[in-house]
Amino acid sequence: MVDRDSASGAAEGGASATPTAPTAPATSGAPQTPSAPASQAPEDQLPPPGDPGDVLTLGSTGPEVTELQKRLLRIPNVYQDGPVNGQYDQALAQAVSRFQVWYGIRGDANGVYGSATRRILESRT
Repeated sequence: MVDRDSASGAAEGGASATPTAPTAPATSGAPQTPSAPASQAPEDQLPPPGDPGDVLTLGSTGPEVTELQKRLLRIPNVYQDGPVNGQYDQALAQAVSRFQVWYGIRGDANGVYGSATRRILESRT
């Protein structure tokens, strides 16, 4: 009986004292240590704009789209007289699709400038 009372008292006392003291320091200490390096590491390792991992499609805008437009203009009859305005419109999607068909590119959706299309286009321009 003494053991049960002692165990109950220890469990009750330990339960209330243990979660309060260790939980707060352990929780605040654990997230701070992993969070600081984890949050710094992804920021440091973010790919730069225009990284081959970027996918461009209808509605995309910016310098990556402008670069795509310039490259497609170097391929005869793919984006002939197409505008270089940084906007991924229907005309650009059709040019990307034409390029994909002509060069047998697989792995990207039709008219979408993904990694497979980017790799081939960059190797040719």
